[in-house]
Amino acid sequence: MNSDQRPLLDLSVSERRLLRYTLVTFSAVTLICLIVLVIFVLGRIVATLHLLVFPLAVAGVLALVLFPLVEALEHYVRMSRLAAVVTLFLALALGLLTLLVLVVPAAVNQATAFIASIPAMAEQGYETLSGKFPRLLPFVEDTLANIEPGTWLPEADKAAGWTMTYVGLVVGMSFVPLYVFFALLSGERLREKAKEALFLCDHETQNEVLYLGQLFVGYVTAFFRGQLTIAIIMGVIMAVGFTVVGLEAAIIFGLALGLLNIVPYLGLVVGLLTVLPVAYIQPDGGMQLVLLVLGVIASTQLIESFLLTPKIMADRSGLHPALVVISILFWGTVLGGVTGMILAVPLTAFLLTLGKHFKTRLSRTVGPERRDEDWSVE
Repeated sequence: MNSDQRPLLDLSVSERRLLRYTLVTFSAVTLICLIVLVIFVLGRIVATLHLLVFPLAVAGVLALVLFPLVEALEHYVRMSRLAAVVTLFLALALGLLTLLVLVVPAAVNQATAFIASIPAMAEQGYETLSGKFPRLLPFVEDTLANIEPGTWLPEADKAAGWTMTYVGLVVGMSFVPLYVFFALLSGERLREKAKEALFLCDHETQNEVLYLGQLFVGYVTAFFRGQLTIAIIMGVIMAVGFTVVGLEAAIIFGLALGLLNIVPYLGLVVGLLTVLPVAYIQPDGGMQLVLLVLGVIASTQLIESFLLTPKIMADRSGLHPALVVISILFWGTVLGGVTGMILAVPLTAFLLTLGKHFKTRLSRTVGPERRDEDWSVE
């Protein structure tokens, strides 16, 4: 070899830095492409198997939320796993029965009164629109008159498909308690089965995959455990508040809007679009009732923002509110609606953490702290 020729990897400092940046960029682009591919495939699978995926997702979330209770019964009461799961199910059934006895009769009475007042609300709404928007109402009436009633209804094939979809969803949701029961009963064995499925990988890769899986499960568990608690508390507050100010069907609207807050901001948006018009056009409604209902919603949101979320969630996702909204819209589109919206926050938080994890690994692999001899041939 000629004396003026350098070994292949005997590079200068600037050349090593360029090579390092090239490797980091290539790894980052590869990782992003892989994540996009996984998201695309996952979206197609969920869209195709949504009747199966949605009940399993609900059951999985419920199992993660309830699993600490099973562990507490095992540890403190010295129960077997089967006895702990059965005891928990009996306690939940008793609580649900108590809720049905205490809340359902009042909710049914309010719903009956609300249905009976629908004609009066329709008349009130008509008078309001005709008085304040005299040009808009005739235009709407003419538009509706020119539309053939048959065009409002879906085609027979589509209607049959939608009907079968809803029937399949109801049937699938009926199996959720069974899925939850067996998931709680399996417990730590699921982790062992997951490790067995990685038998082709080396020990280090198995541990890393299990670590990332536990990280994702931790995000999902923390988010839904806190978010379910917050949603129930908000539902109770709004149900009581709506009842006090005199809103029709107050219990139903309050609990429904509270539970919708499992998806961040969804309860607020739906509440503003549905409850405020009802408060205005109900028989004894008006602007005063609208302001009172708006005050209940605003007060509940303030309690959630400054008391419930800091105490219960402790900002576990670490996501900016704008990023939360974007993630809900993104995952709702990719994963086909409700499933994606429900899992949006933990999925986004996990992907951000995953990116930081691989960034750390890359920096350790090709970081500036590597010695010069690591890049040269001995």
